[in-house]
Amino acid sequence: MEKKRSFPKFLSITLIILVVVGAFIGWKAYQTFIGPSVTDKEEFFYVHTNDTYDLVLARLKSQGIVKHPDLFDFAAKKMDYPNSVKAGRYKLIPGMSNRRLIGNLRGGYQEAVKFRFANVRLKESFAALLGNSFEADSTKFNDILNNEAVAEQYGFTTDNFFSMFVPNTYDIYWNTSPDKIVARFHNEYKKFWTDERKQKAQAVNLTPIEVSTLASIVKGEALHVDEMPKIAGLYLNRLRKGMLLQADPTVIFANNDFTIRRVLNRHLTIDNPYNTYRYKGLPPGPIMMPSIASIDAVLNPTDHDYIYMCAEADFSGYHAFAVTVAEHQVNARKFQKALDERNIKK
Repeated sequence: MEKKRSFPKFLSITLIILVVVGAFIGWKAYQTFIGPSVTDKEEFFYVHTNDTYDLVLARLKSQGIVKHPDLFDFAAKKMDYPNSVKAGRYKLIPGMSNRRLIGNLRGGYQEAVKFRFANVRLKESFAALLGNSFEADSTKFNDILNNEAVAEQYGFTTDNFFSMFVPNTYDIYWNTSPDKIVARFHNEYKKFWTDERKQKAQAVNLTPIEVSTLASIVKGEALHVDEMPKIAGLYLNRLRKGMLLQADPTVIFANNDFTIRRVLNRHLTIDNPYNTYRYKGLPPGPIMMPSIASIDAVLNPTDHDYIYMCAEADFSGYHAFAVTVAEHQVNARKFQKALDERNIKK
């Protein structure tokens, strides 16, 4: 009987080694390109303008973005990412593979910032908000907001430039330059001022810029949105009669003291064009960023004969309105008494 030939032992060992090596290479390739790599330590990864690949890799390591930076480095070089670094704000999903992360980084597939702003009082505060939300720092934004040439380019002055920024939520890429961000806001401003709104502005004998200036005063006075049209109607009545607006929020702005709770005679003496107790008409620009609600209140004012108002003595945030000085003085005494009882002296 013929004896069966046995498989050479060295070939068996070689085959086992090849299988093990192949499995290891396959596992390593999986870990390098396809396996979960991104950690849950950060929600976004920021690549700055002019960053080199070495800076990006160093930041990935220091922030613990990926589990194995050496594997990321290998994959990135294989995918030619070092020659395709693009600035941006990139969304990180825990468990994301190196291949997907690198693909996003290399392709510049960033996620826009949902930039929302409201209740901004001063330009420097808005600049700080922009600087905290985008790549450029607040100084660059502040320079633009106070640049006369830029303001004139868009049809404004540095005093009323603030009215071009309509509070809302905007999707803007993180590394967008300040000048392009401002241009975006101008486009949104033009969209906001529809033909209907422009016609309503004409009906109250104001330009869109003047509407925004008055709206900032209305917003400064009103704690309740539902009272804004009534307050707007009062100030429009005063403008039509050629009366001083005598708006306390403008006095507070003129004094640059936003801790004032009780406007006193000494506050009214300041010689400042924003002091509507001394200067007739609207101030040179908004005293704060007007809200959409306050703008629409000026465009859709309540029709009444009131020319005086005073905060209600119950501190509800609403106002007592009056047609005559006598009526107003009664309301004012009630409020002053309420202030005294609460020991509010300034």
